[in-house]
Amino acid sequence: MKDTIFQIFSDAASLKSKIASDDKFLSTVDKAASVLKEATNSGGVIYACGNGGSACDAMHLTEELVARFKRERPGIKAMHFIDGGTISCWGNDYSYEGVFKRYAETFCTPRDILVVISTSGNSKNLILAAQAAKERGTKVIGLLGKGGGSLLAMCDVAVVVPSESTERIQEVHISIIHAFCEILEGG
Repeated sequence: MKDTIFQIFSDAASLKSKIASDDKFLSTVDKAASVLKEATNSGGVIYACGNGGSACDAMHLTEELVARFKRERPGIKAMHFIDGGTISCWGNDYSYEGVFKRYAETFCTPRDILVVISTSGNSKNLILAAQAAKERGTKVIGLLGKGGGSLLAMCDVAVVVPSESTERIQEVHISIIHAFCEILEGG
């Protein structure tokens, strides 16, 4: 078991070390953070969505912004599209594929940002949400992996983790989310 645990930590550290020295990757994260900061400074809302573990990451991002990350400060307007009642209602009455699209149609405006989080970049419900957001003039930031998938071309800024491993991509996504929170809090 120790060998397995060592390999997990070693792989995670290797990937993070690789991207920490990749100026292009860091510049993309910086650009995404700048877009988020510009939106929040002008009164926009950060919306976020994802599936499975990425849904949890979307919730993590928004709760850190609304509540606090490290510093005492006013709340930052943010909301996730992961309400169980809405998802089950729309999924039952229409389709699960359209639930995030419905959220985007309902809430997104040109002042806002939609953060789509997907390890593959190919989740149909996120693709539809990104399309709906773009139709409303909302900028889309993608936290993606595995080459970016179909969402890559739909994002104003796409941060693509250079990995094919879902769990490693998720680990980097949460580090990016923490970087966003640090920057948005003025760190």
